[in-house]
Parts: sequence; C-alpha cells; structure tokens
Amino acid sequence: MTPDLSPDASVTEAVPCGWERLPTEAFGNHVGPFWRPTDEGDCLCGFIADGRHGNKRDVVHGGMVATAFDIGLGHACWSAADRNPIVTVSLLIQYVDALRMGEFATVQTEIVRTTRSMVFVRGVMKVADRTIATADGVWKRLAPRAAS
Repeated sequence: MTPDLSPDASVTEAVPCGWERLPTEAFGNHVGPFWRPTDEGDCLCGFIADGRHGNKRDVVHGGMVATAFDIGLGHACWSAADRNPIVTVSLLIQYVDALRMGEFATVQTEIVRTTRSMVFVRGVMKVADRTIATADGVWKRLAPRAAS
C-alpha cells in the first residue's frame, strides 16, 4: 500500500494570512504545496515542513531544502525571464541551521543579473529571523515553446 503523502489540514492551517498557493506542477505538487504572499511578486515563497520532508534526525532533509530553493529561486528566474521556459544550470547551497517539522520556511530571492541567455540569483531560507540556508544559482533561458 502506498502511503498518503498529501499534507493534512493542520499543516495547511499554519500558512500565514495573506499567502496563496504557488502554482506548481508535477514534482512541486508532490513535495508542496508552496505558498507566496499575494502582494510580494515572485521573489518570496514558503512551505510548511511536514513529516514527508523529514530525515532520520527528525528534521527536514537537506534534499527538501534544496528542492525548496530550486522551486523558489526558479520561480523568480522564470519571472525575470519574462515567464519563458528556464532550466537550472547551477545551485549552490550553504546549510546553516536545521529546519524543524511544523515550521514555516520562506525563501527570499534576489535577481543578481539577467542576460540574454542566463539569470543569476541568490536566496536565503528563513524561519522568522533564523537563517536556515543560503543559495546561489544560475538558470538558463530557453526559447519559448512553439504553439501547438
């Protein structure tokens, strides 16, 4: 039997007021949901750490922290690339502190530079004022898909 990996209602109740679900597909839906403030644009997102994200030490697995950066920074890069397709080229993460179950973590992004072919970005993951991790990344801009 496959375990139910969807977050329960008590997890989603911890989302701050004024946040809406970030549209994600496929893998992002499996590990999410991810959230964004309704008035902050595309440079801030968050998620609630739940049991699906844990490791043997009962804190959030580093792979989930990396996934949250890939989604959060990637969403900001997608916006900076005029919402055209992009792909992750490089993502460097520095882990600073443990993220515990039930905590709401935010990923704040800053676009460092955009060129015709690349978007450079940095971000910080926090729980309130506590830094969990920082990241630097590069996303490649792709040609828009042809209409079908």
